[in-house]
Amino acid sequence: MGRMDYLAMKTDDVDTVALVNSDMEELKVAAKKLFSDVSKLGGLGFGVSFLKFLASFAAIYLLILDRTNWKTKMLTSLLIPYIFLSLPSVIFNFLSGDVGKWIAFVAVVLRLFFPKHFPDWLEMPGSLILLLVVSPQFLAHHIRGTWIGTVISLFIGCYLLQEHIRASGGFRNSFTQPRGVSNTLGIILLLVYPVWALIVRVM
Repeated sequence: MGRMDYLAMKTDDVDTVALVNSDMEELKVAAKKLFSDVSKLGGLGFGVSFLKFLASFAAIYLLILDRTNWKTKMLTSLLIPYIFLSLPSVIFNFLSGDVGKWIAFVAVVLRLFFPKHFPDWLEMPGSLILLLVVSPQFLAHHIRGTWIGTVISLFIGCYLLQEHIRASGGFRNSFTQPRGVSNTLGIILLLVYPVWALIVRVM
């Protein structure tokens, strides 16, 4: 009786493995189909736009993470110019318009006249909004979206990565420490966009 139960369990394990393998194959087929559809829709340009969104939100995520209890030793103020350079045009135009001006106005008034009601964690986002609103046209339209802005974003990403690895005590520790993994993955996403954008530009 015990041997029969053991054989039944082994059969169930084999079935489970086969089912997982089948699902993995279906995922591979779906990924290939997605890549093919993306290529048809916009090719490499679509990939750059998608990675730009991803990099911007990764930078915002790292900024939020540093404002919480998960503080790091990175120079997170560099995330502000990175977000400025990589923010998608739709969001950039929206925040640099009247909406951004009102947000910046309220932030400045709170900071000047009601400093107790202006928490420390709002300083970085407030700086970003101010930068979006008051940036000269040269920076907003001739640096952003060009290879110069992409190279600056790449340098920022590389610097943040090496600083994070140094603060973690090595490359391996940056992936093994519980709080280090999320930062490492976020910074890697910061690097993917400028690298891919430069490759596409060269091609």
